Amino acid sequence: MPDAGILVLLRHGESTANAAGLFTGVLDAPLSVRGIREAHAAADLLDEAGLAPQAVFSSELHRARQTTEIVTADLPARPEPFASDWRLNERNYGALTGRSKEDVRAEFGQEQYLAWRRSVHTAPPPLGDDAFAALRETALFRRLPAEALTRSEALSEVMTRVAEFHAERVEPRLADGQTVLVVAHGNSLRAFCAVLDSLDDHAIHRLNLPTGHPLIYRFGAALAPRQLSGRYLDAVGALAAAIALAGQGGT
Repeated sequence: MPDAGILVLLRHGESTANAAGLFTGVLDAPLSVRGIREAHAAADLLDEAGLAPQAVFSSELHRARQTTEIVTADLPARPEPFASDWRLNERNYGALTGRSKEDVRAEFGQEQYLAWRRSVHTAPPPLGDDAFAALRETALFRRLPAEALTRSEALSEVMTRVAEFHAERVEPRLADGQTVLVVAHGNSLRAFCAVLDSLDDHAIHRLNLPTGHPLIYRFGAALAPRQLSGRYLDAVGALAAAIALAGQGGT
């Protein structure tokens, strides 16, 4: 029986909120100038590797959609129009949304800061009524189903929605031998890798995905990854970026 297809996971390029050191989550920030360059570089890596996606999916957030638009426009073999799915959206950081990471660390201490950022089961404090209502009334969340916006979210909850997306929209494409590109976020892709690789909590805690670096999973006939943890197209650059991320507290 022949092998199945290829899955490319790509974290969006750096956003303006990333550059400012904010808890971004469901904030709909655009790409920074550096993030735009990273998106173009990701397309170059895919082209050099001979990877031409037949199917492309993005989260509903602007920074992921903007990255997807740049990458697909740059690729010589244009894929079909990409589809957006809210289940790929970034984790909701609740009441931390929009706050400076350094301010949160100073106020609550390193241990609590890391628990909110890195743990699998600890959710940040929930959004208050006013903040929740304001987000609900944005153009983004008015067009999405009610379940797309929660008060807060643990990474385990992101894993559940990403696993549903993968089973419903990606696995049928892989079974047909297609190459699928998924553009999402640091934590929704941590969740995706955790599902694909059956990672334990300790491994998930240590996992960091840098912006703009395509991560490749090749699948066997049983729709299981042939290589755990995938393979970065630019392994040296991705490792350096991941180490830098770890020094800042992680993805």
